[in-house]
Formats: sequence, C-alpha cells, structure tokens
Amino acid sequence: MTRDDIGAQAAEQAAFDEVAARLRRDEELWTDFQALCRHGGRMAGTASERAAQDWCEQQLSVFGTVARESTPYAGWRCDHAVLTRLPDGRQLEAVPLLGTAFTPEEGIELPVLDLGRGTPDMITAAGDAVRGHAVMVQHEYPFSTRTVHRRVKLAAAQQAGAAALLVVQPEAGIGPVSGSSGRGGGPGIPAMGISAEAGLALRQPGARVRLCIGGEDLPQARTDTLVLDLPAGQAAHPDERVVLSAHIDGHPLAESALDNATGVAAAMALARAFAPRMHVMRRGLTVCLFSAEEWALNGSREWLAALAQARRAAMALNVNLDSLAGSPRLTALTSGFERLGGFARSGASLAGGDLGVHLPLMSNSDHANFAAWGIPALRLIAGFDEPDSALRLLLTPADTRALVDQGHLRGATVLAAGVLWRALRADSLGGLRNEPAPGGGA
Repeated sequence: MTRDDIGAQAAEQAAFDEVAARLRRDEELWTDFQALCRHGGRMAGTASERAAQDWCEQQLSVFGTVARESTPYAGWRCDHAVLTRLPDGRQLEAVPLLGTAFTPEEGIELPVLDLGRGTPDMITAAGDAVRGHAVMVQHEYPFSTRTVHRRVKLAAAQQAGAAALLVVQPEAGIGPVSGSSGRGGGPGIPAMGISAEAGLALRQPGARVRLCIGGEDLPQARTDTLVLDLPAGQAAHPDERVVLSAHIDGHPLAESALDNATGVAAAMALARAFAPRMHVMRRGLTVCLFSAEEWALNGSREWLAALAQARRAAMALNVNLDSLAGSPRLTALTSGFERLGGFARSGASLAGGDLGVHLPLMSNSDHANFAAWGIPALRLIAGFDEPDSALRLLLTPADTRALVDQGHLRGATVLAAGVLWRALRADSLGGLRNEPAPGGGA
C-alpha cells in the first residue's frame, strides 16, 4: 500500500467517524423508537398502522419529498377468534394467525392431536391420525438454521388432512404466539397461536376443542410504501441507488418493538446522518419503509413487481433492517450472494465492530424479495442462532420496548452505518451481483 493509499484510507475513516459520532449522540434514535412503540402493534390495515405511517412520513419529510406509493396486498380482517376446551368450556389463550381461514359461524369441534415439534416428517409419520384433528405443534425460535417455520408445518398439516392447526408458544407466562398463515385468501385450514398454558391444558388423552374464527378476506386491500430518495452529489454512479429498508407493520399483541420499531428507528437515524453528506456519495440512497411484511412479505413483493424495470435495475444493493436489538450480536443474512458477506464485514470494521454472516437465502424479511429480482440484498438482524436472546419473544405480547436495550440499538445502527457508507462510497458494486445460491427459508 502506497503512502497515498494510506492517506486516502485515513481520510475515509475520518469522514465516516463523523457520521458514527453523530449517531452515537443522536437522541432522536431512542425517542423515535419509543414513539413508534406508542403507536401500538401497527398491524397492516389498522388505524395503528396508518397513524405510524403518517408519523414516519412527517419525520422523513425533513430530508426531502416522501412518496406514498400505494401497494396492494392480500388483506384480512378478524372480527372474533375464540378457542374453547371441551367439555368444560374453558376459554384458552389464543390468537388467529394473520390471514388464517375462518370457521363456520357456529365454530368447529375437533379432537386434538399433539405432535410435539410437529415437523413435516412427524406429521407424515402420524398418518391417518392427523385427518380431521386440530394438530398441535411447537413454535420454534425463528432465527436459526435449524428452524422449521410455522407455515411449513401448517402446509404439511393441511396436506395430511388436518382440520386445524394450533401453534404452541413454548415459554410459560408469555401468552400466545402470533405470525402469518401465508394463506393470502386462498384455501386453508383455521390456525391459531396459543400460550404454553393452553398447550398444557390440551396435552391429555381425549382432548377436544371448539374453534370459532370469524371475519373477512380483503383481496383488494392496499397499504403504502414510504419512499424517500436522496440523490448522490458526485457523478460516479448518479443513477444507481442503495435501498435502505425496514418494515413499519407488526402484530396487535403488543408494541412490535423488536420487530420492527428497532429497524424503522434506525433507518430514520441513518437518513438523518447521511442526508447532509450525500454530496460526497457516489450513488444515491433510497429509504423504503414497507408495510404488509408480516403478511408473508406481501407488501415489498407487490411493490417491487410493480416497479418499472429501469427503476429496479438501478438498485445496486438492498440493506434491510429488521429486529436490530435483543442481543448485542449482529448478523448479515446475505441471501446467497457470495461476495456480500465480506463487503458487509468491511463496513462493520469501518464502524469498529464485528458482523456475523449467514450465506444461504433466508426468506424471513423484505430482503428476500430484492434477492428474488437478482438484486444483492442483506438483512441485518440481532440474535441470529441465539435462541435464549430476547428475540425469542417476537410475535408475543412480550414484544414491548422493555425488551430493547438502547446500547444494543445504537451499536447496531452504527454498524449499519458502516455497511451503508461502504455501499454509497464504493467505486463499484457490480461484483456483488451474482446468482443467489440455493438456500432454505427460516
């Protein structure tokens, strides 16, 4: 390395250090996070979601014009959902999975079959015993290479002839677990998340339940994608964009604090830190705040599909922020793009931190939809492969601001800034654009 190279590297580090210093003293990061939590769970299609979107638009509009791009998704409204143990009539802690199939108005009475973890192999092995039953399976920590996702279990149970699915939250004292059914208005069976205590009450010979779930599918539902575009000041790659994304929507059980008030607050802090510095960037920054992510990633999928081809082609990289606290350890899920992990780690080192990397595609947030279009995409997430971390409480009534350590959120935001700085300042990002390797969703 020449003396000029060393000097240029030192100057680059000094310039980034100014950004990092701003983020470390940015009090609005924490107040924004708390404000998002005060809006409640922000489930798509509710007043909570709309109020949060309006607030986010107001916050981002300080930096430029914010477009509200109407985005369709397969919506759903639940008017009532009750799970009752028979014959004693005890009502159990339960919530419907988002978008689940409805029951007849009078409900359905079913015997319960407890299949423990409930993997597809276990469901297949149970054979005809599954048919006509409410199959009970365990909820698993969602951010692990070993996880079998609830929708995989639901699909296997439905194919085997189950009449309903009950997903048990494993930890006592927490309440039921939520999540998406992924049905999208199509055929399906009723599915509910239940508490550990409810699961215990049904682990007995001859257990029976009545499910009553009523509401309406809303196939023409729409939400908004909030888009702030910050052009680059240097002429190296004026048409290219780095997309910084996070999702506003959540679940009605609590405040959707970890998932994903953390990511939205961090995205707004990064916009605040980078907007005054775009004149030295080689490519533009587009901030996208999605909704309907919790509906099997429906919102960003529809938004990307509706874009003009030239607009998608200009996207050089997606940095997706989803669940940034709950553990001090941050991991980049790099969607099968082989060079992306090293690139992200170089950004983390610029910020003075370390970053784990998981290469195979995990379709557990909006980055997966960018990757499906061949756009290099990563998700930054805390607690990957840490099943004892606070992230085990996502999708439950415990996902409140009390779970979030301000230091964890601030540290993750600074690491994300390092990745973003590298992406906006790099001479070229063309080397990141390879075909995604095969992988499994989480």
